[in-house]
Amino acid sequence: MTASDAQHAVDDGTSAPLRKIVHVDMDAFYASVEQRDNPEFRGKPVVVAWKGKRSVVCAASYEARWFGVRSAMPAVTAERMCPNAIFIPPDFTRYKAFSRAVREIFQRHTDLIEPLSLDEAYLDVTENKMQLATATRVAKMIREQIREELNLTASAGVAPNKFLAKIASDWKKPNGLFVIQPHEIQSFLLPLPVGRIPGVGQVTESRMKAVGIATVGDLYALELSTLEHHFGSYGLRLYQLARGIDRNPVVPNRVSKSISAEDTFPEDIPLADTEPKIRLLAEKVWKSSHANARAAKTVVLKLKTKEFNSLTRSLTLLAPPSSCDELTGIALALRERVEMGPKQLFRLVGVGLSNFQTAEDPASPLFVEELAERGYEQTGFQ
Repeated sequence: MTASDAQHAVDDGTSAPLRKIVHVDMDAFYASVEQRDNPEFRGKPVVVAWKGKRSVVCAASYEARWFGVRSAMPAVTAERMCPNAIFIPPDFTRYKAFSRAVREIFQRHTDLIEPLSLDEAYLDVTENKMQLATATRVAKMIREQIREELNLTASAGVAPNKFLAKIASDWKKPNGLFVIQPHEIQSFLLPLPVGRIPGVGQVTESRMKAVGIATVGDLYALELSTLEHHFGSYGLRLYQLARGIDRNPVVPNRVSKSISAEDTFPEDIPLADTEPKIRLLAEKVWKSSHANARAAKTVVLKLKTKEFNSLTRSLTLLAPPSSCDELTGIALALRERVEMGPKQLFRLVGVGLSNFQTAEDPASPLFVEELAERGYEQTGFQ
């Protein structure tokens, strides 16, 4: 895309019709379900995690968050920060049942629902089934129905697009509602630190600060060409977001972009000892992909070091692996491309498939190995 094409894309975004988007985010969902079903846990710090030095936190109640406990934190760290925390092993079957109940409430208002996880979703309520006058009224009713029917709380953000609605839902957590009207977009956005932009992690934020970008207002002040110089193709996205532009629609029934399985070892082990686990995980991923009748052309190997540094190796093929043995062989071959020395120990390994093929997909060219630093504890490779 040329600079003129990019500018045209920006102009199209500003002239596009405004949507009414609601982002609903359940408050400390897993922990709140546990407190709901166990009255003795209410008002107390609850941590959803298996106890042990190899476990990580799945969720923490707001009482536990007050002590600094956060999701994806090592359980031993959470226990040290909050010695009185109540640790509860996760019960995903129960959480999924509540997630389905929340989804049923959403469906009373719109069919345009894009789940992001068990506890959050985008809703396009530009037209709503209840014929309520505003998106704000829709969000209020949804939150009331969740509270009255499920005895749980949810926070919601209302805005003209997904990007702004996502920020808004976090603005008055927990149990809050925040609305960004179209005429308020710039006055709301410009003072925000760039870290509030969804997708801007610590690495990107550090790169921004290195070139003098601390707030969204700093982003807004820069030319598109400058942002593309520093951040490549992502520069256009940043240019648009600084102006409150996000043309991405709510996509219902989004197909998962990957299938993966991972496991944490009881003790840190050298890379050479990971083969048995890689074989087991590859078999699990193979069965899962074929249960869904889907074929993928990219094989991914994920590793996490003893120091919690994550890395991946991936290879995209001309055609999907034809057997579990082939998938396993590729995953093991990717392991050979990890050059960290024999003394390096690893705490986690994962195998995944992505780049799923449809009937219309042409064969893709052979791809090269890629290395990406990522920090996912729970969600695989997506």
